[in-house]
Amino acid sequence: MKLNKVFRLSLVAPLMIVISFIGLIFRENTKKIFYLPIGLMGIAIIFEKDVRRKTYRKNILKKIKSFKKIK
Repeated sequence: MKLNKVFRLSLVAPLMIVISFIGLIFRENTKKIFYLPIGLMGIAIIFEKDVRRKTYRKNILKKIKSFKKIK
């Protein structure tokens, strides 16, 4: 059940970027600015996930290296 929820949530950020892109292309000039925050939030979510993944992997690597030094 948790995997299904994670899969749905992983599609939210790219969907936000696509909605923003479509809104910026097809809307009138006065209403284009309303789609900019949606796209920026989608990009921020993707970057935040990437940074979190990198730090998690670094922490795991540090733990593995510390166990190798003990033996």
